[in-house]
Amino acid sequence: MIYNKISLNITCRFDRSQESVMRNRTVTTFILLGLTHDPQLQVLVFVFLFFTYMLSGTGNLTIIMLIFLDSHLKTAMDFFLQHFSFLEISFTSACIPRYLYNMGTGNKLITYSACASQVFFTDLFGVTEFFLLDAMSYDRCVAICKPLHYVTIMNSTVCRRLVLCCWMAALFVIIPPLSLGLNLEFCDSNTIDHFIYDASPLLKISCSNTWFMEQTVIICAVLTLIMTLMCVILSYIYIIKTILGFPSAQQKTKAFSTCSSHIIVVSITYGSCIFIYIKPSAKQSVAINKGVTVLMTSIAPLLNPFIYTLRNKQVKQAFNNSIRRIVIFSKK
Repeated sequence: MIYNKISLNITCRFDRSQESVMRNRTVTTFILLGLTHDPQLQVLVFVFLFFTYMLSGTGNLTIIMLIFLDSHLKTAMDFFLQHFSFLEISFTSACIPRYLYNMGTGNKLITYSACASQVFFTDLFGVTEFFLLDAMSYDRCVAICKPLHYVTIMNSTVCRRLVLCCWMAALFVIIPPLSLGLNLEFCDSNTIDHFIYDASPLLKISCSNTWFMEQTVIICAVLTLIMTLMCVILSYIYIIKTILGFPSAQQKTKAFSTCSSHIIVVSITYGSCIFIYIKPSAKQSVAINKGVTVLMTSIAPLLNPFIYTLRNKQVKQAFNNSIRRIVIFSKK
């Protein structure tokens, strides 16, 4: 009886020590579960993401090259659109190729440093897009409300400074939560229930107390969304007020058409992001967010070049001229 008690005591101490070791051990690699475990669906997902990634990259790169080469596309809006396309390419390239590699090779492991790098770059490019959409809404406001002073107000120096401010503001927003994230411990699980490395799925598997970081992420996300969205709304209130004062219906229609592309992109971007971040806890509803993340990382970057190209006569004309030059050159 005494022997059994001693043995039980030793076993309990050993179990506690093992538990302590496990608690103190930080995970250095992660396993990405992805979107589905079904092999047939994985093939469909791979093909879908591959083609949307290639098409979005081609579309956005085409816009960048058209604006760079065509002398008629030198307005402030073209300058912002070129940078927006660059951000779209960078954002998708920061997350989609890695997941395609995981599915293609079957190797779902990733190191902690690679995971942290992906979170940093996806957040940086994504948040910069929001501030750049603000700059684009300001550009539309100046173009419609002060057309005679547009070239003077939106000169090249102002445009470059606005783009630089977008990058700096994004860094200012993402650094606080990312700094806190570097102190997280992962000892209970290293399996991420997502197809990209983001704050929500990482917080879900952390064995640290994540309440403060969750609140920091939510506060930074909500403040960014509210501030940028308010700037967009105020710009369009001023735009609508000015347009309603135009004497002819033709002028009103033309003015609204110049803003339609930007409004569509703003609606897609803000709508999907609000759905992801406006929720009570990062440890809930991660699975629901996968579909919205697919929309943000593959479908939206694919649609944006077509939205801007099909609704912009100058870009369409530049594209048609480029096609004609290529055809004429190939015939020679």
